Amino acid sequence: MTKLKRAGALAAHSVVRFAFTVPDLQEAARFYKTFGLDVREHGDHLDLYTYDHPHCWGKVFANGQAKRIAFLSLGVFAEDYEAIKANVMAKDFELVAPHPLGSNEGFWVRDPEGVHVQVLVHDKVSPDERAPTLGARLKKNPIGVPIGPMRSELKQVRPKRLSHVLLFTSDVNRSLGFYCGALGLRMSDYSGEIIAFTHGAHSSDHHLLAFAKSHGPGLHHTSWTVHHMDDVGLGMEQMRAAGYELGWGVGRHVIGSNYFYYARDPWGSFAEFSYDIDFIDAKTDWPAADYPAEDSMNLWGPSLPDYFIANHE
Repeated sequence: MTKLKRAGALAAHSVVRFAFTVPDLQEAARFYKTFGLDVREHGDHLDLYTYDHPHCWGKVFANGQAKRIAFLSLGVFAEDYEAIKANVMAKDFELVAPHPLGSNEGFWVRDPEGVHVQVLVHDKVSPDERAPTLGARLKKNPIGVPIGPMRSELKQVRPKRLSHVLLFTSDVNRSLGFYCGALGLRMSDYSGEIIAFTHGAHSSDHHLLAFAKSHGPGLHHTSWTVHHMDDVGLGMEQMRAAGYELGWGVGRHVIGSNYFYYARDPWGSFAEFSYDIDFIDAKTDWPAADYPAEDSMNLWGPSLPDYFIANHE
């Protein structure tokens, strides 16, 4: 059990796993290998790992149809499991059978958009402290003076861990009623009824799950923490060199404060290289703010492309 557990808080502590389906598994394998993940192929699906962590963060299944979010798995502490289950039922959310692609562990429920959510006892995989701020990559010259890195010495950018997941929803406040009201996540910040960011009560990045208004459910992006500020820009070049030319960034967000580059995947959603996101520990009561629209996306960076807010599901 983490020593940072917030007393009296019944809440999911981690996004244990995300899962979605795609028409072509090999296309998915190529994208995520290029992105820098440890992709493990199992015939009918992919398991997505990072090279810095033993945990499986995501699963991708092929069904020959358009990309679609399948389920989310949220982790809870063993001593909180029954109380959280009772709270979900008390909020009039009906327990359902496991998703056909999921496991029988824990209990399953559908969120207000119909997305399957698994709640299970699991080790905490969200961070207990802010990621180290390493800034730009540096090396030293022969007399020991720090200088910039050599392009010829660079290796593939490989993210450290999953930071957060952003989902589309037809009603942001209704989704918050489920994920915050029933599962105990806490509001970080928001912009009207357009977008909202939630964190884990037991410490997490500024957002663990976020929700953006659309015509229905969908997976907008998964976000991955990288080691250095330079890795955001190098990640962009890494993807573009492999033919993944559409994306957004490099830039810096206002909400969450992180530096970003979003690489567009073959199905219209995104994987984000993220560096230096705000962190909310278990002792902090974060003062959630309603940001004006002009602050809801970025502090600086290129203009937002139209395809960035399209929900292809």
